[in-house]
Amino acid sequence: MKRHVLIFGLVGGLLIATLQYTEYRFVVIEHSIELYGALVAILFAAFGIWLGLRITRRRETVRETVVVREVLVPAEAPAKGPAEAPAREPFAPDAARQQTLGITARELEILALVARGFSNREIATQLFVSENTVKTHCARAFDKLGAARRTQAVQRGKELGLLP
Repeated sequence: MKRHVLIFGLVGGLLIATLQYTEYRFVVIEHSIELYGALVAILFAAFGIWLGLRITRRRETVRETVVVREVLVPAEAPAKGPAEAPAREPFAPDAARQQTLGITARELEILALVARGFSNREIATQLFVSENTVKTHCARAFDKLGAARRTQAVQRGKELGLLP
């Protein structure tokens, strides 16, 4: 009886080993392209997820203001007495020149704000008008002054006595 059990066990083991070998052959050799394709797909998916997380993570940005050059403006010497102090009058634009050019008071006001370095958006906020209104007034003032750019308009306004 022991002999029959031993022979039966050996034959069963050989059959199981043969089945395992054929299964390996079928899976690995017959379907090798699918296995390699799946392996490459998994690698690319993992790399894509890693790269996407790395690119889209939030970074803290530190903004610094760098002073390139500091310009010191000398203070005027105090006057010795009220009689010796030069009479400084506040600037008044040349009204005759303003009328001959046809520049309105609003255009002159916006031109003065342009001369102070304000952007169109800042001027619109300060005057409680839309940004398009500021652009329209600027374009008309530039046209009347014969200027193509903001700097030219400011320079021309100072030359004509319209701006301080």
